[in-house]
Amino acid sequence: MTWTRHHVLGLKDWTSEEYNTLLKTASSFREVLSSRTKKVPALQGVVVTNLFFEPSTRTRSSFELAAKRLSADILNFSPGSSSLTKGETILDTAKTYLAMGANLMVIRHKQAGVPQAIAQEMDRLETGVGILNAGDGQHEHPSQGLLDLFTLCCLLDFDNPRLALLRGKKIAIVGDILHSRVARSNLWSLTAAGADVHLVGPPTLVPEWFKGMQNKSHEGQLFLHWALKPALEKADFVMTLRLQKERMTDYLLPSLREYHQQYGITHRRLELCHPEVKILHPGPVNRGVEISSALMDDPNFSLIQQQVTSGIAVRMALLFLIGTSSINN
Repeated sequence: MTWTRHHVLGLKDWTSEEYNTLLKTASSFREVLSSRTKKVPALQGVVVTNLFFEPSTRTRSSFELAAKRLSADILNFSPGSSSLTKGETILDTAKTYLAMGANLMVIRHKQAGVPQAIAQEMDRLETGVGILNAGDGQHEHPSQGLLDLFTLCCLLDFDNPRLALLRGKKIAIVGDILHSRVARSNLWSLTAAGADVHLVGPPTLVPEWFKGMQNKSHEGQLFLHWALKPALEKADFVMTLRLQKERMTDYLLPSLREYHQQYGITHRRLELCHPEVKILHPGPVNRGVEISSALMDDPNFSLIQQQVTSGIAVRMALLFLIGTSSINN
């Protein structure tokens, strides 16, 4: 396996070889996590800094645990108690952690482009620091897209997860597509795998300009729907998205109750899908809005807990691949 990527800022330009390298590496770390020790010295002496300028539970905890499992040293940043409150810029904050010896920076911010800006500054200074985007505005959330990909591929072939397993599969992504960085990352990864991705939700949350996001070099196709039925018919997988009320600046929905009536995923609605359909949700979940509680907790359909577990192995793989690349360079 070869790996030359120094930063992971998005998935739009990933190659099939890079996806398969990531999947294979994550699979090996999944075995580590199931062992008795659950820890390897792969990044011993490497300093990982979590720069989370936006609240997060799953992503931050997952990256922190992944770094610990690789024996890395961890620096955590909290914006409320930082010098940002005194007027320090984001780039100066990053440089402060650079001066402390950071080798990797995991960055989450409500504004799109912040991880890219920090990566450009690190490259300009020739620091060798690798940057991982943990979610930026309405741009991308690459590690979530990769853990979703890993979850699906492991379901289809646990011992040998690979991109080709999803070729020809129908995957419906339901909900707030407009504000979702998760949807964008999944769009790139799933169509690269050859899956057909069907985006569905209210017209206000699934604007027609999303059709222009089809990557002509990807085998999988992109479809838009404003009615749920055609998106769900014979779907192999259904991914529901959280209504991102904190990012909505306009009144885009009549009510949460009406949204659930039209787009909420329930056992009954899954009858339209493939008999062995599985559901995913990146979390956190608005129970009874995007998905019914009964369905969310049904192990016969729900992969939500598997997604959380997959996240640790995938983020270990990302830290390892970027970390070893930084050390070697």
